[in-house]
Amino acid sequence: MLYSLSHDEKMKAPHPDGPVPHRGYSHPGLEKVYSKAEVDSRDAVETDGDSLRQIQDFKESYEIGSEENSAQQNIWLPEDVLPGFRSFMTKFYWELDKAARRVLEAVGLALKLSEAEKGYLFDLHSGHNNQLRLLHYPPISTEKLRKNVVARMPAHCDWSTFTMLFQDDCGGLEFEDLNHPGSFIQAKPIPDALALNVGDMLQRFSNDEFPSASHRVTLPPQVTSAEQEHGNLTRERFSIPYFVAPDADKTVSCLSSCVSHEHPAKFEPVSFEEYGASISRYQYKRKATVAA
Repeated sequence: MLYSLSHDEKMKAPHPDGPVPHRGYSHPGLEKVYSKAEVDSRDAVETDGDSLRQIQDFKESYEIGSEENSAQQNIWLPEDVLPGFRSFMTKFYWELDKAARRVLEAVGLALKLSEAEKGYLFDLHSGHNNQLRLLHYPPISTEKLRKNVVARMPAHCDWSTFTMLFQDDCGGLEFEDLNHPGSFIQAKPIPDALALNVGDMLQRFSNDEFPSASHRVTLPPQVTSAEQEHGNLTRERFSIPYFVAPDADKTVSCLSSCVSHEHPAKFEPVSFEEYGASISRYQYKRKATVAA
């Protein structure tokens, strides 16, 4: 329903200029995704991020957070444009947070955390700094994707703790093979299942026990005959990532159970707000233009 609306209707809840608040509707070409290495590169710094936008991302999204997050307030479509959208998504947001807490419990078990450390982990994640994202990848020329004229979602790591990702049956999501850097493995859609991406914060909590997962969205594995008949356009793709993150003002440190003489702490303590801001500073330009 959301992405069946006209552009003018969707723009009644526009993502504002710049990266904060990260809320509302983003039209194709507005957001640019990149890796941490790219954002820290000399070219990105010298061009104020313009070098990262030489290849635009062809997707649209709608960002939703906690209604109680005063630092990043939601930007909702008017009720008459999409009736029931706000109430449904608000409820869905907190249902996903319940599932996220089960994952946090599993993380605690896997890392053999003490009860105090488990409490610390849960205290960092109130749920109010999570983000629900509704993603749509419109049909696009397979030739343009192959030639890097445009991208769907370039390789990057999420800077949250972890991401719960629902995807349709289109395909195109790939994860980097840790044993063969630069090589990617298809994340084949499984009915009624979600993909779980480890993010930068979990890598830091666990002292590298759980490496952050580099992933991308590219061409679907196969182009159907129907797509060929329509000028080799890809299928449209839908996905719903739910980013589970520490509260913005909390400091993330390696957990004591994950540090030893043989495995000293690899990461300095960091404020999640400062870490996120350092990566997202070029994600949205101050003055954006619609992709051609």
